[in-house]
Amino acid sequence: MEESAEVKPTRRRRHSAEFKAQAIKACMQPGISIAAVALHYRLNANLLRRWVAIEEEAQAAAQALSDVATPSPGFVPLSLPAAHANTATQDIVIELRRGAAVVTIRWPYAAAGECARWLQGWLR
Repeated sequence: MEESAEVKPTRRRRHSAEFKAQAIKACMQPGISIAAVALHYRLNANLLRRWVAIEEEAQAAAQALSDVATPSPGFVPLSLPAAHANTATQDIVIELRRGAAVVTIRWPYAAAGECARWLQGWLR
């Protein structure tokens, strides 16, 4: 019976965050293949491809978060026409539509500032 050569397990390498960032940045260059970068850095191409995919997902999530977190422009005050003699009986009318549903909100004209604050908070 033939004796087989003993196979020693290879030890898993750990790469620093700086090394990973450098390799990922190299992959993101136009016209550069992941396989070429993997050969240059002596990495497995599938491992590097996974790093790149994780980085792209993180960037997409950060972009989506910044899009959502970007504050909307501040409330813009509007010049109202000259006040009528009977402004106490007038209302501010706001009509909101979503699909077939329509909601109409009437707010006393005398409380226009409160209406503006409520609308600004509601639009956030």
